Amino acid sequence: MKATLALVLITFVWGLTFPVQKMVFFNASPFLYNFVRFAIASALSLPIFGLGNMKYGGALGLVLAAAYSFQSFGLSITSSSKSGFITSLYVVIVPLFAHFLDGERISKRELLAFGLGVVGLYLVTGGIGEVNVGDLMTVLCAVSFALHVVLITKFSRIIPERELMFPQFLIVSLVNLFLNVFFDWKVNYPLLFTAFFTAIFATVVAVYVQARYQKILGSNRSALVFMFEPVFAFFLSMMLLGERPATLQVFGAIFMLASLALGSSAEKTVISPAHRPPRSPDP
Repeated sequence: MKATLALVLITFVWGLTFPVQKMVFFNASPFLYNFVRFAIASALSLPIFGLGNMKYGGALGLVLAAAYSFQSFGLSITSSSKSGFITSLYVVIVPLFAHFLDGERISKRELLAFGLGVVGLYLVTGGIGEVNVGDLMTVLCAVSFALHVVLITKFSRIIPERELMFPQFLIVSLVNLFLNVFFDWKVNYPLLFTAFFTAIFATVVAVYVQARYQKILGSNRSALVFMFEPVFAFFLSMMLLGERPATLQVFGAIFMLASLALGSSAEKTVISPAHRPPRSPDP
């Protein structure tokens, strides 16, 4: 229960970033924003967690950098609502990676829960209409996020989670720094405010909590919790921005609540012994 509540809390924080970014809208390159956000996260995590393990943390950083890059390129072509729905579908891809990379088997209840959750996601976000190149780029973003979730579970069972922090954030910041050479370097106060907020709460704190507790629940059940990110974003936008929900969106949220309840009541996830490496003890 403690692990589930911890992941629900960070999912709430991730959902909060959407209305916060909208309230302090800034006209800047998304790659510049990601560079500043993860540079701040790197600077904060180095004295707290140390240099870490470049092999595992660096691998996570490359996957996470790919996810944000594909998302940014996709958003430049497709709509934000379509991008939000397609990106959220990473939770459906997680069981595939979890099975092949970590030996995690999905239960029948979890499978049904994923189905309910996808229906809920569609109703909350509005789904997609016609498919364009931006949508395909966003699909690659979803695949990258799914791989990142599973690798966090796998790597945090091998080494202490603190060793995954600094290298991961450093790689993401450097990749976005390189990609921004094709865009402008305009930095303003709203960008800095949002970058500081997301760097502290949605990056350093959230990723550490994710790595610490996700390995307890497993990738599949964790993904069911993360499915609530757009739901939290939806309700927080109502509270902070005065947005009003459509009836279908309310039904979508109910479907997703049902999926979380069903997934949480499923039997304990089975992990193949061949994929369960011994975890190094914390010092």
